[in-house]
Amino acid sequence: MSKILIRGAKILGGEPQDVLIDGETIAAVSTGIEAGDATVVEAEGLILLPGLVDLHTHLREPGREDSETVLTGTKAAAVGGFTAVHAMANTFPVADTAGVVEQVWRLGKESGYCDVQPIGAVTVGLEGKKLAELGAMHDSAAGVRVFSDDGKCVDDAVIMRRALEYVKAFDGVVAQHAQEPRLTEGAQMNEGVVSAELGLGGWPAVAEESIIARDVLLAAHVGSRVHICHLSTAGSVEIVRWAKSKGWNVTAEVTPHHLLLTDELVRSYNPVYKVNPPLRTEADVMALREALADGTIDCVATDHAPHPHEDKDCEWAAAAMGMVGLETALSVVQQTMVETGMIDWAGVADRMSFRPAAIGRLDGHGRPVSAGEPANLTLVDPAYRGVVDPAGFASRSRNTPYEGRELPGRVTHTFLRGRATVVDGKLA
Repeated sequence: MSKILIRGAKILGGEPQDVLIDGETIAAVSTGIEAGDATVVEAEGLILLPGLVDLHTHLREPGREDSETVLTGTKAAAVGGFTAVHAMANTFPVADTAGVVEQVWRLGKESGYCDVQPIGAVTVGLEGKKLAELGAMHDSAAGVRVFSDDGKCVDDAVIMRRALEYVKAFDGVVAQHAQEPRLTEGAQMNEGVVSAELGLGGWPAVAEESIIARDVLLAAHVGSRVHICHLSTAGSVEIVRWAKSKGWNVTAEVTPHHLLLTDELVRSYNPVYKVNPPLRTEADVMALREALADGTIDCVATDHAPHPHEDKDCEWAAAAMGMVGLETALSVVQQTMVETGMIDWAGVADRMSFRPAAIGRLDGHGRPVSAGEPANLTLVDPAYRGVVDPAGFASRSRNTPYEGRELPGRVTHTFLRGRATVVDGKLA
């Protein structure tokens, strides 16, 4: 592999420096590094971040390749600045055995655009009745450390307790989709003023908050790790903040769309805004931003949920829930968190690389930009402004809520272990 010199980049938003990549590793970080035989990337005005890590991606393969494949999903990830993604287990067949998680892991290796770390199902078939092969998935070539029935809640307290006890043996974590099913039967959107006016079935905040409260107590009781997926309400923030004040091993994520969009958008009846958990109120959005800024919420995770055109181009009640997010995540975080002054670029690196890699126990990612570290890197042009056009997405699906919206920032280059996967904003 050739040498690459990134010249004059602002590492984590700091003073401009040069970064020399030699093979798979960062060889030097300094000023005035001589290029020699290296390929030079002029990075004046650009921000250099460690490669982003997503804890919550739906790649759909195996089984729903009409929505996404590991190849197209990892291309989308690279364009978004990600060097590693965690692939959720709700595939067909479900990733509840060593064989399926190894298949996904190997497909990620073959794609070459970013590392794919499979997430194993907590229960067989996501049915919530019997623990899946957690130990076998951990011991497999995929080395699974994160387990989730995402898309469904592990609502049985005994099953959740057993899962937390089991993963403790190998420092795993259970990532909970917090949704009390009985409280959300027939729910279509956030329960509140807008749902009442539109006559749509309401999804109450307490359906999320009650499960989070139960699970942080269970995690404390057994001394294990629990991670809260796509936290979406101000009340959920308070429960997580309380659990952390107790010193319990609780972490949480927020999606870009819950940092920006509100349930007022549902007045359009456009199914692109239908998502699980639903878009909440402006007060919830501001609480989530504050919690991400103060560290109560550990990280940003995309919940990238691709769907084919026909699953979204229909009436609201029949539409699938979810939206794509890998290619727009960093731009939304720049708009909602950086440009509002709530966090700086070092904070972005912490919430989108360091912490998600630490939660997933992912080796080689979420590392400092310094000599001797793996060259998993992302260059961002923060001055760029562009209108989102899903026709240009690398993802196989187009269900973005940002179509036609101007967002700031653009990933210009992504490097996976020293190899460029994105150059000048386009796939290498």
